[in-house]
Amino acid sequence: MTIAPPPPPPPSPLPVADRRRPDRARWWPRLQLLGGALVVVIVLRQLGTGPFLAGLAALTVPAVLAAMVIGAVTTVACAWRWRIVAERLGLRLRWGPAIAAYYGSQFLNSTLPGGVLGDVDRAVRHGRTVEDVGRGARAVAGERAAGPLVHVGLTVLVVALVPGPALSWLLGPVILLGGLLIVAGAVLLIARGTSRWSRLAGVVAADLRTGVLAREAWPRILLASVVVAVGPAVLFVIAARLVGVPAGALELVPVAMVVLAAMLVPINVGGWGPRESVAAAVFGAAGWGAGTGVAAATAFGALTLIATTPGLVVLLARPLSRSTLARSIRTRSAGRTREVGDE
Repeated sequence: MTIAPPPPPPPSPLPVADRRRPDRARWWPRLQLLGGALVVVIVLRQLGTGPFLAGLAALTVPAVLAAMVIGAVTTVACAWRWRIVAERLGLRLRWGPAIAAYYGSQFLNSTLPGGVLGDVDRAVRHGRTVEDVGRGARAVAGERAAGPLVHVGLTVLVVALVPGPALSWLLGPVILLGGLLIVAGAVLLIARGTSRWSRLAGVVAADLRTGVLAREAWPRILLASVVVAVGPAVLFVIAARLVGVPAGALELVPVAMVVLAAMLVPINVGGWGPRESVAAAVFGAAGWGAGTGVAAATAFGALTLIATTPGLVVLLARPLSRSTLARSIRTRSAGRTREVGDE
């Protein structure tokens, strides 16, 4: 009797990378780098290097310590949000590895163009650990998508409700940014058809319903995202006070939220670019001076980078972890060989 061969495995819901990389895959990273560099060059031509140097010179030891503490709190909140989404998608993710991986991804995001390469690394590594790179990537995409939406919503509320400089003219651009994010998500959710991207849209929509929008998940994700948004805003207020902005902390909160919303634009060099240009415009409109805004943004950028330095330790420890694991495996194998020989 002839046994029929097993049926082929179902196709992956994620699009498989074509060996012939599309043009977009080649020019988009370059556009991100060139766009961010161009923005920085424009700011330098308009204001010179003085504001950048002033921002760096304003750093103090207490500010650095505050940045480390705030960075730790927000990193734990990020890891919590990631764990919620991952576990809702059926992936195991412990606290320790989640926090370590998030620190590593933050450091890469802060030092490499585009601001997302660290997330890609985190998604792939977690996916390989759980032997499902597709779901690992979708878990990271889901938890990261929640952050910008919550930040934009908070920014609109803060600018509209918190007393501060006349920033009502910024409500339109901020709402537009939020609308674009929502429209992009809606297009992805309602996409139908037989193409691989339509199938991917269906998978992502199901993941969002299960991992982000589920009644058991979204309140915790919202709370974690609020912490993630508030932490950098507090750090920006500290940076603004360091460079001598003549305003109270409450008055600076709306400014901080607006400036940090500019970091959602994926055209930057390690986070630099749109943030400094928007800071110059907002601080100038508030009467504090465009140069002061750039100095505050520079101090914030430096403090943020310092806060991610534990991620460098995580990245450097990866080869050590692999070699330690290899030695452990060799030791155990040798022990078993001796036991067999003794028998």
